[in-house]
Amino acid sequence: MRFKLNGVEKEYVGPADGSLLRWLRDTEGVISAKDGCAPQASCGCCTVELGGKAVLSCATPMKLVEGKEIVTTEGLTKLAQEAFADAFARNGGAQCGFCIPGIVMRAWNLLKTKPEPSRDDVERGLNLHLCRCTGYKKILDSIDGAAKSLRDGKVPPVEPQSGKVGTRLRKYDIKDAVLGLRPYVADMKVPGMLYAAPRLSDHPRAKALKIDASAARAMPGVSRVILAEDVPGSRLQGSIIRDWPILVAAGETTGYVGDVLALVVADSRARAQQAADAVKIEYEILTPVLDVPSALDPGAPKLTPKGNILSVSKAKKGDADAALKECDFVHEAVYQTQWIEHAYMEPEAALALPENERLIVYTQSQGIYEDRRQLALILSLPEDKIDVVLVPNGGGFGGKEDMLAQSQAALAAHLLGRPVMVELTREQSILMHSKRHPLRMEYRLGCGKDGKLKALRARIYGDSGAYASVGMKVLERAAGHSTGGYCVPHVDVEATAVYTNNVPCGAMRGFGANQATFAMECAVDELCAMGGFDRWQFRWDNALTDGLTTSTGQILTGGVGVRATLEAVKERFQAAKYAGIACGIKNTGIGNGMPDYSEVEIAVLAADRVEIHHGWTEMGQGVDTMAVQTVCEETGLAAALLTVRTRTSDGTPSGMTTASRATSLVGNALIDACKAFKSDLKREGLAALVGRRYRGKWICDWTTKPGYDTHGKPIVTHYSYSYATQVAIVGDDGEVCELVAAHDAGRVMNPTLFEGQIEGSLHMGLGYAISEELVMQDGRPKSTKLRDCGVLRAKETPKLTVIAVEVPDPLGPYGAKGVGEIGLVPTAGAVANAFWAFDGKRRRTLPMKD
Repeated sequence: MRFKLNGVEKEYVGPADGSLLRWLRDTEGVISAKDGCAPQASCGCCTVELGGKAVLSCATPMKLVEGKEIVTTEGLTKLAQEAFADAFARNGGAQCGFCIPGIVMRAWNLLKTKPEPSRDDVERGLNLHLCRCTGYKKILDSIDGAAKSLRDGKVPPVEPQSGKVGTRLRKYDIKDAVLGLRPYVADMKVPGMLYAAPRLSDHPRAKALKIDASAARAMPGVSRVILAEDVPGSRLQGSIIRDWPILVAAGETTGYVGDVLALVVADSRARAQQAADAVKIEYEILTPVLDVPSALDPGAPKLTPKGNILSVSKAKKGDADAALKECDFVHEAVYQTQWIEHAYMEPEAALALPENERLIVYTQSQGIYEDRRQLALILSLPEDKIDVVLVPNGGGFGGKEDMLAQSQAALAAHLLGRPVMVELTREQSILMHSKRHPLRMEYRLGCGKDGKLKALRARIYGDSGAYASVGMKVLERAAGHSTGGYCVPHVDVEATAVYTNNVPCGAMRGFGANQATFAMECAVDELCAMGGFDRWQFRWDNALTDGLTTSTGQILTGGVGVRATLEAVKERFQAAKYAGIACGIKNTGIGNGMPDYSEVEIAVLAADRVEIHHGWTEMGQGVDTMAVQTVCEETGLAAALLTVRTRTSDGTPSGMTTASRATSLVGNALIDACKAFKSDLKREGLAALVGRRYRGKWICDWTTKPGYDTHGKPIVTHYSYSYATQVAIVGDDGEVCELVAAHDAGRVMNPTLFEGQIEGSLHMGLGYAISEELVMQDGRPKSTKLRDCGVLRAKETPKLTVIAVEVPDPLGPYGAKGVGEIGLVPTAGAVANAFWAFDGKRRRTLPMKD
């Protein structure tokens, strides 16, 4: 077959049904066409132009290419490349960036026939595309901006940017990502690289009697089949409890369908996967434990040596039972939430290579220092023999905290002494990685006839699946956020995490707070109906303020912005025909007796280059940009002089990029590092400082462990919180037509990035409320197709209105609070309450599809 690729004549010899995407990536080295779900054709990340039409290359066989021209972002005109890169950077249309090159190609194809498209034209044009980060609105703005540049024949000049805190500094290193030229892990290639693929369990609970890899070993290109006995160190991994096996051994029992029984290494990804499929397993199939009641039944099989209860977390103050008896109005109901797939556009991948007696691991993980710690245990190596390098990832949302691809790639590379890439398929990703917890929440909430809340009694049960992950912490957070943005004097809450044979559940944006808030906000609305209370005023009267306590008994001592966010939405809520309202609170930092810490380094590499080293994961949220803006604010240096690097060999440890804490911690640590740096800078000038390094750190080590006797000292569950109020507005057709979100960021470090975080959260929160669900059936996902996860597309996303509120936090850098998760904490409650305003029907189960 003969055809053109970006104007160059090409010839293809191979199977007629071969994938265009694989040919582009594997043969031609084109990395702008991303593999987000191949061959499912669900996400649009692989979009290219073929014969003048935009096509999904993962579903396009090579036989259709004959005589045509393929165009990727690499082949766009220089003006088109500059127009799209500038518009997306200027308007904040790219966060993680993984989906954007495909969207650029779709938009380019549309603009050739409609140079001045309507908003509706663009939304309909993006119907085959998913974005998990942005909420689409800034993507639409960006396409509009690119269209104008193309019509004008020039890109508007970039005004000088100070980069200081509060400015709309363009996202760090984003232009190449817009065009797909900034490599993600799966885009990387090194000489002699091998590929590894896992053989997964066929059953959620079964004893593996025999693992027969003989057929796989005999297949062409196979280098090795790795089994459990080949692991040199610990086979169990986990950031809190090490109970998740990297490989299940013969004679052991599988915990879920994502368990790995063999890892096959070959000279191509396709051959590795084919050989993995050829590994034969003989099982004794056992009856799986598939729900919480079954797991808690006294006769249930023990899934762990300690039984089926992972943890019990409590929040208790006062006497809830006695107070409920004194209440004039008591609402009692059961609320149920669902499993949710993270659906980040970039599936898991890792590249490991031996180099100079060390193992270098390129990862998309949310915690490189935790990766290094666990890899050292698995490989039985000193930590200083492993260097984990962060490659900014294509979305995480908590789902990339657990060890998957990185442990497999590292193990294979260590055993073979060769570079090894692991790139999971979308199906494997959905089967293997942890999900958002489904929670059953039994709420009993009471108030007096004066409209003041008095007591909450709640029992919360979470299906944590086969392994611990961070399930105990999610349920701990659900208990700690069980009263939402309100002060309830008497609280008795227990939250129990339970082992089953379902897919493990762990960290996901909101981390238990959004589940609990859904229950609390619905219960508050029902109390309002019972007592005839005004829904806005009831929330104002009961809102947390300085000096009041959360469900854990923590006295809030500054920066409490619930009422400020309520004020910001009051007029919109009261003016709407059908509206629901909900407040939210979300911790910044993990707290609960665990330290929050960050170390950083500022390295002056040249008279025109200063590099920031930190340990946090850039996954679209903008932590690298926050780091740059902090240094610009402190020193007055131009942002163009600053670069950012994240790798363990720099010795700048931090914890997991979780709990909305990265901006807060890296900001405070960099402020510390800049004290000496800016003093020297002022005295000597930048050129004189070349070769010097300035270190800084910040730590919060004073939070209170749950259940710990403080001996009369104040309880401090978390060092900081963020606050929000959201209003969902429903039209006459019964559909959500607008979400209004007032969010207290303490200090908005970058308005563009702040808006993008909240808009993306609203999109995710609305999907959580009305459409998203990973349906589990007999211990396995009913579907492993991305399109069946219910993620909303551009035309399904309503108007999003973001209102910035700034009530400074006493401990945050410049008063800043975390905003990465709070954006979806109140959304489901606001939507449920809006639907009730429309049709009078209470909805207590997510998703609300009726």
